[in-house]
Amino acid sequence: MSDIDITTTDETTHGAYRARVEGADRPAELTWQARGEARVATHTFTPPEARGKGVALKLVEAMIADARANGFTIVPQCSYVEAQFRQHPEWADIRAQIES
Repeated sequence: MSDIDITTTDETTHGAYRARVEGADRPAELTWQARGEARVATHTFTPPEARGKGVALKLVEAMIADARANGFTIVPQCSYVEAQFRQHPEWADIRAQIES
């Protein structure tokens, strides 16, 4: 699954990163909500057919790339995204410093 096609939606106040998964009825997705200049990563879902294949990480990496390109920060509210931030200290500069 190294070449997955990720689509994004940005409705200003919320959006998502999605990847179609062969054999699944629902795409893998990472959803977010806007909070000022930050995006709150709220939920990550990977269909059972694609679990353990790195699809969710690819979605997070797409969000990281967008944050760097577009100047927003990320609040890793979703436990999966939080875990990835802990594993990737090089992302610390785009982690939002927002009080909950």
